[in-house]
Amino acid sequence: MNETTPFKLFGLPPSQGRWLFVPLGIAVMLCLGTVYSWSIFRKPLEQLFDLSATQSLLPFTILLVTFAVLMPIAGFYLRRFGVRRVVACGGVVMGIGYILSGFAPNLFVLILAYGIIAGAGVGIAYGVPLAVCASWFPDRKGLAVGLTVVGFGLSPLVTAPLATRLIAAYGVLPTFIILGVVFTVIVAAIATQLKLAPEGWNPSQPNVKKPEFTTAISETPMLRSPSFYGLWLCYTIGTFVGLSAIGIGAPVGQEIIKLDAGTAAIAVSIFAIFNGVGRPLFGWLTDRLKPKGAAMVSYVAILIGSILMLNASEGQVLTYMVAFALFWMSLGGWLAIAPTATLTFFKPENYAQNYGIVFTAYGVGALLGTLVAGRIRDIFGSYTYAFYPMAGLAIVGIILAQFMLRPTRSKVTETASPSENG
Repeated sequence: MNETTPFKLFGLPPSQGRWLFVPLGIAVMLCLGTVYSWSIFRKPLEQLFDLSATQSLLPFTILLVTFAVLMPIAGFYLRRFGVRRVVACGGVVMGIGYILSGFAPNLFVLILAYGIIAGAGVGIAYGVPLAVCASWFPDRKGLAVGLTVVGFGLSPLVTAPLATRLIAAYGVLPTFIILGVVFTVIVAAIATQLKLAPEGWNPSQPNVKKPEFTTAISETPMLRSPSFYGLWLCYTIGTFVGLSAIGIGAPVGQEIIKLDAGTAAIAVSIFAIFNGVGRPLFGWLTDRLKPKGAAMVSYVAILIGSILMLNASEGQVLTYMVAFALFWMSLGGWLAIAPTATLTFFKPENYAQNYGIVFTAYGVGALLGTLVAGRIRDIFGSYTYAFYPMAGLAIVGIILAQFMLRPTRSKVTETASPSENG
């Protein structure tokens, strides 16, 4: 897993050069996070292929599930192939999926190309920038992970208006091809610069290869720990609500609040800011309030947003903006809370594999959340009813976080070293 680490990174001492991995990781995540702009593609695809609301969510849903399935598998192969090859492979596969989507003649082919192939590429590449930054920041793991995943959350800020303009100029299918080519080039280029910190690297003692290992972390295997199941359930709820909101963000603005397509796209871009801000914010909160406290803050935000949308009607733009900003921020928060909790609760030297397993909760939440939201719209004729299960799950999440989101303590070793990185 470790790659040769020079005394300098990018011409700087490691304690300074390590910060450059954060913007590199953000750039990779920006490309991968285009999936969060899916709501921009839905209306043109519904018109092109004559799809229902549920059908137009299927490529997005399948992508998220494929993403979640491939992510843990990629974590197990990271040691064998190295971070550069894994990221480059993910970028190329994702790009191929987008390009093939541009030639899709029907929904089935679009699901195969976008949902499965592009989703596989996202899953292969996603965890690597997180592992890289986590390895270089054992002293600030929550903040580093939160900053890195900002790119994934902020992606719609760039890609939603970009996709809207490309669709207007060239059509929805050519837009997939253009994005696929651009993403392949960017991700493959950045992959050449990524590397992991040496095992046991300590930013306060950068020349010490293997400092005395220190942890206050449970020695219980992750899958035998109640903490894992608490974290998995809480993560599932957070992604269920967040990905439901992302999938229906633009349609809700158009159908309930009566925004035009351009204004709805701008709203999605604004929501992306909150999604991005939620990641370092909740990473910081997780470092200070522990995972339980940060999780409860996110669920309260979801509950407030659900109540607001249950009372929203035509013209209530502020209500819509506040509610969806809270939803998107909470989802961004969970993409910082979950990896940081994995580092906190379990042995960090197994982070790539452990977080891959925890990340399966993302896939389950994505599958259930997007399908339920679309199905509710088809059955009841309005997205308003989708916010009842969101509110109920927020209450369940508060209860689960209170009683289950805590580390399983066992015999541990405590020494003077501040590092928890393996």
